Amino acid sequence: MPGLCDSSGNTYPVQIQTSCNLCESSLPSWVLETGSVFLHGYDKEGNKLFWFKVKLHVKDSKTVLERKKYVAFWLERYAKREPGKPLTVVFDMVETGISNIDMDFVRFIINCFKVYYPKYLSKIVIHEMPGISNSAWKLVKSWLGPDAVRLLRFVTRSEVQDYISVEYLPPHMGGIDPFKYSYPPLPDDDFQSPICENGPYASDSEMEAKEETESESKETIDSNHGDESPPRQKKVLASYCFYPSEELHFGSKEREERKCLIVLSNVTKNHVAFKVRTTAPEKYRVKPSNSSCEAGSSVDIIVSLHGGFEASPQDRFLIMAAEMDQSSGTSSSDLSQFWKEVPRSKVMEHRLRCHVVVSNKPVLLPFRENVLNSSAPVKNSDDLNAKLTNLVMANKRLGEQIDRCIWLQQLLISLVCISLTIACYTLYILPTNSQ
Repeated sequence: MPGLCDSSGNTYPVQIQTSCNLCESSLPSWVLETGSVFLHGYDKEGNKLFWFKVKLHVKDSKTVLERKKYVAFWLERYAKREPGKPLTVVFDMVETGISNIDMDFVRFIINCFKVYYPKYLSKIVIHEMPGISNSAWKLVKSWLGPDAVRLLRFVTRSEVQDYISVEYLPPHMGGIDPFKYSYPPLPDDDFQSPICENGPYASDSEMEAKEETESESKETIDSNHGDESPPRQKKVLASYCFYPSEELHFGSKEREERKCLIVLSNVTKNHVAFKVRTTAPEKYRVKPSNSSCEAGSSVDIIVSLHGGFEASPQDRFLIMAAEMDQSSGTSSSDLSQFWKEVPRSKVMEHRLRCHVVVSNKPVLLPFRENVLNSSAPVKNSDDLNAKLTNLVMANKRLGEQIDRCIWLQQLLISLVCISLTIACYTLYILPTNSQ
């Protein structure tokens, strides 16, 4: 695939779609440590934020190729994790000088979205643009075209909160986000284990460290083999059935709908171990958050909001699952050992996002979710199955009563028809006999 061209017509071999050329190990450490480009947080519409700290960028022809590869690396990394979901680009231009303005670099960013990711750009937020950049951004508008120009948002410190909540804004932009870029590891909103009924699992941190180590080693092997190795792709849960498939629907604070149900159906021939992670572990309680599912069966995972927290469109859930050997146990200690030893390539993933229902229109909940909102508390899976059985039996009895009512109604109609027939016949016979 050809590379992208700069304003001088030079072509740079930045191959966006060749993942082995854009892995972490292929980039120099200094570009990873600058912190000028990274993904972190969400805007108010739930779109991921793609940050550009302009003051950390220095225009230099010797390093321009590495910086452009770094931008392409982040875009490809995001496209694989969240395919088809838009990004909000944020240019933080606080303390920016003339040495930081690099129009060739800006044009490369625009071309990346126009050529390779045309549906990924939600909007471009430009924060505190200095006066010296006004003429430069007029040139940028000509590159964007009329449709993309409508996505530009020039904001000040007080206006940026119209698009991004203070939760994901740094202090110098009027926010409360304590995040500070550091490397290693790469900053990203990694999913964390929620607090379950029995507290967090001790093996989670070990699992995260194991994932990072295996990921780095695989990327190193890919870079050493060059183009011979196929692009590494993240697996999704194709061997398991999920409901819901994309979103968890929570009500607003007034609606008091604070529970959702995830149903995992195991269609494989072995036990499946699973664990649930979220980007907001302080908000949610998950039961069970780390367990197993027998072959050919299903398991109900209850997700509930904790305390006075409210669901947000920025919240995400990650369900990780892997098939277990027949000799593996299913106790807590066995599961902990299993997650330590299972290869990362065998772990499949399914992602869910949160949707907040704010209208007053009643939500049609699935049959199993109605059970969650019943007056009696659900103590365990047996209790839930008993309630489901009772509801099915009650529905069956109601159907039998309706059938009896229909039979009686038909019988009554038949008797009325017979009576009318006899009456008509009698009225016809009496005058005849009198004559």
